[in-house]
Amino acid sequence: MSYSVGQVARFAKVTVRTLHHYDEIKLLSPSDRTPSGYRRYDDADLDRLQQILFYRELGFSLDDIAAILDDSDVSPSEHLRRQRSLLLGRIERLQEMVASVEHALEARKMGIQLTPEEKFEVFGEDYVDYQDEAEERWGATDAWKQSQRRAARYSKEDWAAIKAEGDALNGRIAEAVAAGITPSSEQAMRIAEDHRQHITERFFDVSYGMHRCMAEMYVADPRFTETYEKVAPGAAAWFRAAVLANADRGENADG
Repeated sequence: MSYSVGQVARFAKVTVRTLHHYDEIKLLSPSDRTPSGYRRYDDADLDRLQQILFYRELGFSLDDIAAILDDSDVSPSEHLRRQRSLLLGRIERLQEMVASVEHALEARKMGIQLTPEEKFEVFGEDYVDYQDEAEERWGATDAWKQSQRRAARYSKEDWAAIKAEGDALNGRIAEAVAAGITPSSEQAMRIAEDHRQHITERFFDVSYGMHRCMAEMYVADPRFTETYEKVAPGAAAWFRAAVLANADRGENADG
């Protein structure tokens, strides 16, 4: 079968003008034309267009895409392996971005009523950098807005209490890791649930699904991992497993 330029534009959710441009620069030329000169695309053309749009989504230039797709030494299977690797890299980067805001929200806490001196006093010297990074990337999210509304009401004493609560949770994690408590145990899941409730009560609503995503960040973001490894060696992976176990239990109970 062959398809008109309008059909292909609808399939791929691109404009006809884009397809014309790809043809003009020899990035995607249709395999056939009608006697009247109209472009006709076959299945192989659609496969190439899919590859083009994939690489465009990842930020590659059209020149780079042409070089990649026209490399005769790269098989279709190799293209798929390359795309998988690129996607995993992008996922990792997105996890790092989410971890940045989580690190700021949970570990450093947004004390917008505090003076700079008080922020350093309560949370340490990294605080302002994390807050600025998180706001730049996630300032439009509901979680950020909810946490900002709550944070606006907190005093220096409130922030000190919040930090103390976080320190107490970390202490319980350290004790459990040192005692060899398994992450799927009742004790471990109770710590994980208390952690979820702590964030929900103090900053923004955390579902089991969101908590599960946060758990993945504990081992994906080196900064976050370092924070937990300071609590106890192996604590990042242990706490991740505990959160996942608690999420499984909570979601099964809800179901």
